[in-house]
Amino acid sequence: MTAPVACIGSGLIGRAWAIVFARAGHEVRLWDENPDAPAAARAFAAEMLPELERLGLIDCTAADALGRITPAATLEEALDGALHVQESTFERIDVKREIFARLDAIAAPDTVLASSSSALLPSAISEGLEGRHRCMVNHPINPAYLVPAAELVPAPWTDPALMDRTATMLRAAGMRPIVMQREVDGFVMNRLQGALLHEAFRLVEAGYASAEDVDIGLREGLALRWSFIGPFETIDLNAPGGVRDYVARYAGIYTDMAAQPGVDWTGPVLDKIEADRRAELPEDSLARRQAWRDRRLMALAAHKARAAKDIGD
Repeated sequence: MTAPVACIGSGLIGRAWAIVFARAGHEVRLWDENPDAPAAARAFAAEMLPELERLGLIDCTAADALGRITPAATLEEALDGALHVQESTFERIDVKREIFARLDAIAAPDTVLASSSSALLPSAISEGLEGRHRCMVNHPINPAYLVPAAELVPAPWTDPALMDRTATMLRAAGMRPIVMQREVDGFVMNRLQGALLHEAFRLVEAGYASAEDVDIGLREGLALRWSFIGPFETIDLNAPGGVRDYVARYAGIYTDMAAQPGVDWTGPVLDKIEADRRAELPEDSLARRQAWRDRRLMALAAHKARAAKDIGD
C-alpha cells in the first residue's frame, strides 16, 4: 500500500478526495470537526465505488478501495504517518489559517500540507507558519473522483521539490495536475470559468439569448470539443495555418468583444437567469440532477478511457 493520506474535512470535497486516493492504493484517514461527517463520507464512497468498478474506472475492487478509507477520531490520529494532507474545510481565510497552524504543528516535517481552496491564495493561508515551505493549494474540480484536473498552486516560499513530489503522486492517482508556476487570484480554472460566465451573463442581461440557449451553446457546441482538447489546441486546429493563422484572422473580433461594458451578476439579470433555471429544473430537483450529472460524468470518463485505447490520446 502506498503512503497514507489524511483528508481533513469530510464534506463534498473531502469525500471525493478520499475516493481518489483510496482507489490509487493509499490508506485514507478522514477527519472532520463534525464527528458524524467522516462516517457519512465513507458511506458516500461505499455507494459510488461499485459504480466506478462497474464502469472500469478503478484498477481495484470497490471493496478494496473502501477498505482503505477509515474515519479518524482525532487530528493526531489522522496525521500519524501521513505523507500528504489534503485539507478541505470551509472556504474562509480564518478557518484555513487556523487549521493549517494546527496541521503544521502536528504533521511530520516531510508531510505536504495541501488545501483544496478554490480561491484563497496559498500565501495567505500559510504566511507565518514555520513549515510554510511545504504548504500549497491542490484545488480539485468537483467532483474530483470523476474530473481529473486539479490546480497545484505554490506560495512564493513553497519548495519546488515538494510541488514535484505532489504532482507525481497525483498523476499516479489518475489525476491531471495543472502545475502553476506562481499564484494568482482565481488560479487557472476560475479565471477561465469566470471569463465565460461573465460573457454568459452579459448575453442574457442584454436580451440576446436565454439562459437555456447559452447552456445549449456550451453543452451541444464548444464543450464537445473541449471535452478532449483545450482552447489552444482548438484554435490551432481551426485555421489552415494553425494558431498564428487563427489569431491573424480573428484576434480583432475578440479584442472588440472584450472591450464591451461588463455586467453586474447580482443585478436584475440574476432574477431572469434564476427564473429560467427554475423553469428548467425546480429547486427540489437539484440533488437528483446533481446525481444525474455525476453519473453522466462517469459515463463520459468511461468513454474517454475507451476512446484513448481505440483511437489514441
